[in-house]
Amino acid sequence: MSGAHGIAARWRAALLAGGLALLGGCAREDETQVLSFWAIGREGEAVAKLLPDFEREHPGLRVRLQQLPLTAAHQKLLTAFAGGSTPDVSQLGNTWIPELVALDALEPLQARVDASPEVREADYFPAIWATNRLGGTLYGVPWYVDTRLLFYRADLLRAAGFAAPPRDWAQWRAMLAALSHPERHVFGALLPTNEYEQLLSLALEQDEPLLREGDRYGNFRSAGFRRALAFYVDTFRLRQAPPITNVEAGNPWVEFGRGVYAFYVSGPWNIGEFRQRLPAAEQDRWSTAPLPGPQGPGAGMAGGSSLVVFRASRHKRAAWQLIEFLSRPAMQQRLYALLGDMPARRSVWNSAALRGDAKVQAFRAQLERVKPTPAVPEWERIATEMQLVAAEAVAGRLDVDQAAAEIDRRADAILAKRRWVLDHVGSRAP
Repeated sequence: MSGAHGIAARWRAALLAGGLALLGGCAREDETQVLSFWAIGREGEAVAKLLPDFEREHPGLRVRLQQLPLTAAHQKLLTAFAGGSTPDVSQLGNTWIPELVALDALEPLQARVDASPEVREADYFPAIWATNRLGGTLYGVPWYVDTRLLFYRADLLRAAGFAAPPRDWAQWRAMLAALSHPERHVFGALLPTNEYEQLLSLALEQDEPLLREGDRYGNFRSAGFRRALAFYVDTFRLRQAPPITNVEAGNPWVEFGRGVYAFYVSGPWNIGEFRQRLPAAEQDRWSTAPLPGPQGPGAGMAGGSSLVVFRASRHKRAAWQLIEFLSRPAMQQRLYALLGDMPARRSVWNSAALRGDAKVQAFRAQLERVKPTPAVPEWERIATEMQLVAAEAVAGRLDVDQAAAEIDRRADAILAKRRWVLDHVGSRAP
């Protein structure tokens, strides 16, 4: 072989060898499954520290982690679904699950839970687990939990003659009255008027549901919700809480430490904030307690985040392995150590880090009594409108009955599409 033919043959041989090498490289690459995992906010930073252990246990798997900012996460998930680019696994706020279920975006998980040596339903708070089950089908596994309760100044209560935090609304009202001195800019409680969680917590303590007729209509004119709204509005009317937003509240930790507020209804992240921001000499002055209810300890809201598998995933088995790994008690303990996120599994609450911490254990007592919010995709929009109207009542522009009727009107408008689908299509509503 000589001349041009020889050169061409050598080029063909070289290209063939290079192609085989590339194919070999692709084959080796394909031996490793790449699993996409989306985490939101601070959890994205923390879980990055847990994933190397997972990859060591599963040498054929590699996790590609994407951290989503909380403010953009919801829209990012919806955009990914519309574009057919959802991840394999994602963290999902449990109030977002109904929306993704309505889109048929999530993989049912009950069969995998039933076969799992790691995930045991009995080890989870029942109401938190229930937020992941829609229409009898399980779509997520709780990762961490959240609720609201009382942060309170124990020393101020003792000085006013109260030996323990309130157990019911009557006791709480008496304490708020005794501890409020608005002429000195001192108030019994801080309840930011742009946060719906405080009013929602009071509303969930009632027997009546927040929506009615198969979640087709609002139920805010019920006696229970009007009782909760009246207690909430009266707290401002009696000048036992200032009518300000969380922006206007400035630095609530410093103000709480100064005694401007005796009660602050908030979530578990503030345990770490108070411990970090208040001086050591003030750490024994504050504590936490479950919410008081109308006649005794109150229910409160079942919040938190869950782990889900998207139906479009091509690596469902590997995705479930990651959920099992992150659900282990040891991993939940590490997440708590990194962020202070409250464990979803009851057994973790018996660990040394949590068992002896009274300020943390108050959350466990509250979590045993929480209630899920309505499992409809529209719920967060309804809750936002509820708070906007409640702020009008706080400002004195609406009375309680007018506000309840207006919240119902807005909720009914938001639920119009749901009613149409349920009435005309007869399938799961969006």
